[in-house]
Amino acid sequence: MNEVTAAEMKQLEQRADAAGLSYRQMMENAGAAAARLALRAVPEAKSAAIFCGKGNNGGDGFVAARHLANAGLAVRIFLVEGEPVTTDAVYNCGLARDMGLPVLALDALNQPEQAEFLKGSDLVLDGVYGTGFHGALRPAGLATARWMNEAPGKVLALDLPSGLEADSGNAAEGAVQAELTVTFHAAKPCHRLAAAQCGRVEVADIGITAVLNP
Repeated sequence: MNEVTAAEMKQLEQRADAAGLSYRQMMENAGAAAARLALRAVPEAKSAAIFCGKGNNGGDGFVAARHLANAGLAVRIFLVEGEPVTTDAVYNCGLARDMGLPVLALDALNQPEQAEFLKGSDLVLDGVYGTGFHGALRPAGLATARWMNEAPGKVLALDLPSGLEADSGNAAEGAVQAELTVTFHAAKPCHRLAAAQCGRVEVADIGITAVLNP
């Protein structure tokens, strides 16, 4: 399995953007691929709880949420640290809202209805922290990881499980334990160094190879 570091992946994305594959299109491709793999992993899935951070990993989650909803699943999105802040994540959160998908604050899980939805979800998507994560989980991230780790549904991490460092494979206390990880373009060192934390790893094509090697 080909492997790139977080810095190398960032450079590849910059080169792809310069070659005409926009960051927004890469995000769309990533989220759509994650949704396809989720449905392949749990073809009988009827519902999905999707946890989104405020950066581009969350943006991938918003895209996946749209595609899962279009496939007929009941979808609810939980914002781990408030509203998204990156341009493409803001855009895709807006698209999810325009579809009428519930976009809820994390503390909504203190309500019995939302807690029951999570408990009954066939799929739980981790779109909280991406390859830029280092150090310890902040309180909201730690609480979210606990929710995901205790949920009965299949936990699918986008790029890598939240709380895992992409290059070192070091896992923060309370990091997400994924059953399936969908990583984009190429594996990262953590998928090898912390294989048990990642579960089964699948690499999704998001268009970079085609645009850089036409």
